[in-house]
Amino acid sequence: MTPVDQLTARFRDRGLRVTPQRQAIFRLLHGNASHPTVESLYESARTEMPTISRKTVYQTVHDLESMGEVSLLDLGTGSVRVDPNVDDPHHHLICVRCGKIRDVMVDVGSITLPSRSRRGFTVADVEVQFRGTCDDCAAQASTPIA
Repeated sequence: MTPVDQLTARFRDRGLRVTPQRQAIFRLLHGNASHPTVESLYESARTEMPTISRKTVYQTVHDLESMGEVSLLDLGTGSVRVDPNVDDPHHHLICVRCGKIRDVMVDVGSITLPSRSRRGFTVADVEVQFRGTCDDCAAQASTPIA
């Protein structure tokens, strides 16, 4: 994701207000590979700025998405996730127990659809989701309860 100072400049160039609350959200997303929910961003921002509103967090995330700085993902985990990695084509590993999400680089360029299956449809993008159990959850499942 773009560094905080560059995001600040891009927001101003678009005529968007840059507030301390928005800069806090920029900082929380920069280098964050955990695919946080908007709600978890709000909770984290509140520790720094108790008066921040959910509306500010949601609006900032949507503004970032419209600028191409983040992707909003609905991966079936119950909440929209924010993915600040928009530079590297990637897919996702999703833990079905804890909801943890991780980027995975997989070449899907060789996947093709039979022409009869896509009749009248142009494929613009492919998303692959791998669902399973993360190492932490697998370790917990194999630990006997005392």
